[in-house]
Amino acid sequence: MAYDEGLAHLMRDDLSEEPGISEKKMFGGLCFLLHGNMVCGVHKDGGMFRVGKPRETAALAIDGAREMDFTGRRMGGFVDVDTDLMSDDSRRLQLMELALTNARALPPK
Repeated sequence: MAYDEGLAHLMRDDLSEEPGISEKKMFGGLCFLLHGNMVCGVHKDGGMFRVGKPRETAALAIDGAREMDFTGRRMGGFVDVDTDLMSDDSRRLQLMELALTNARALPPK
């Protein structure tokens, strides 16, 4: 599984104060979960955030976020981002907050 360890480190730092975070290798990269529900992840070309369908429009309005089509089919409620967005603290943290809002609303697994 190829992913950028530097980007993974950024995500770990962003989530360091959030209790209940775990890591799991999936989607060909590394994902971060809150009580078993995916929040975000990193892959070889950037990252992804599971923002949920109600927050998808707000997430896509952030410069550099795009619809995720990991399997060739659009994955509703997810956005994909490149390394440029991942390196921008402001934009990355906006998406992180949307993704955490989504994960906090889900029952633990």
